[in-house]
Amino acid sequence: MMAREGEHPLKHTEVEKPLTPRESRWKEFWRLLRRNRLAFLGLFIFILFFLIALAGLFLTSGTRPVFDPAVVRLEEKLRPPLSSPKSESLGSDRIPRLGFYLFGTDELGRDVFSRMLQGAWVSLTVGFVAVGIAVLIGILLGGISGYFGQNSIRVNQILLAAVLLLGGGLVVAGITVLGVVLLVLGGAFLVFFQRWKKRANKPVETGWRKLLWVGTISIDTLIMRFVDIMLCFPSFFLILTVVALLPASIYNIMIVIGLTSWMGTTRFVRAEFLSLRDQDFVTAARALGVSNWRIIFRHMIPNAIAPVLVSATISIATAILTEAGLSFLGLGVPPPHATWGNILSDGKNFIFDAPWLTFIPGVAILIVVLSFNLFGEGLRDIINPRLRERS
Repeated sequence: MMAREGEHPLKHTEVEKPLTPRESRWKEFWRLLRRNRLAFLGLFIFILFFLIALAGLFLTSGTRPVFDPAVVRLEEKLRPPLSSPKSESLGSDRIPRLGFYLFGTDELGRDVFSRMLQGAWVSLTVGFVAVGIAVLIGILLGGISGYFGQNSIRVNQILLAAVLLLGGGLVVAGITVLGVVLLVLGGAFLVFFQRWKKRANKPVETGWRKLLWVGTISIDTLIMRFVDIMLCFPSFFLILTVVALLPASIYNIMIVIGLTSWMGTTRFVRAEFLSLRDQDFVTAARALGVSNWRIIFRHMIPNAIAPVLVSATISIATAILTEAGLSFLGLGVPPPHATWGNILSDGKNFIFDAPWLTFIPGVAILIVVLSFNLFGEGLRDIINPRLRERS
């Protein structure tokens, strides 16, 4: 067809192609995850472990559990896996629910399968709660350091905050008298200096007043030096020391692991905030009069959460491994709760007579920790475009 005069020659020959719909983030994530077979395998094992742990919670708890990990059968001790019970010597209430010992029995005749089910829920709870505590602390401190880093804080404010935090911590820990004394001293310190500052008519840059009122340090320097100090302590030995001083409890284990593993998250969040602090959307939010805390929680944290998720996924494996190590040493979750660590500890004395007591919990810990690490590494490659292109 001849083109009319003044008309573009390709106007009638070009066919407008419909724009392909943009792939959603979830579909892109799922496509990249399926391409990474090791990460997909890690996610599958993690979901399976979560379902088993959830089933263990309902099947091993209550007054009449389906699988009772506390039933003692001394006449059935150290039975191998897949062995049948001697029903003539056992009452109907002590026969295993499956009709046989799937994972054998321990030195007290307790069903190892029931104890592994209960230990799965304990390991999952410790891992997620401990990492949740660490992530919350890391996001808070890392966000403050990255966003308010250049702001300065006075020495007297640091001392007052330290006294109040120490006093509150002692009250929570049960050392009430000393904690209340520190809280009262901190309050009196604050009231005294506020009144003194209002009444003072001369500059405060003289003598000890200069030290208290003029000596300043940036928030970023204060937080990051504290992180450096915490990183100087070997984490596992610090946890051992704290756990040895506290009463044995699953809650203390979760809190201690969480309070000693937040440093990496703090560094990740700080680095992301430093890169996001001068972005256009943050500048626009400031120009519109949006408050700093709204900018942090509404705009910056959602954009900085990706590396935190990767770090948290790998940290769950570390927390599970730490709890297993503490239980193996006898400093973890106390009896009658069964954990994979204390099952492994009970089996170390019978490694030649009953090797399943060592191999079954050891292999379970290996598979679960490896799955979290594989999924975390795959998640890191998916989130980071540079690593995705390199692979």
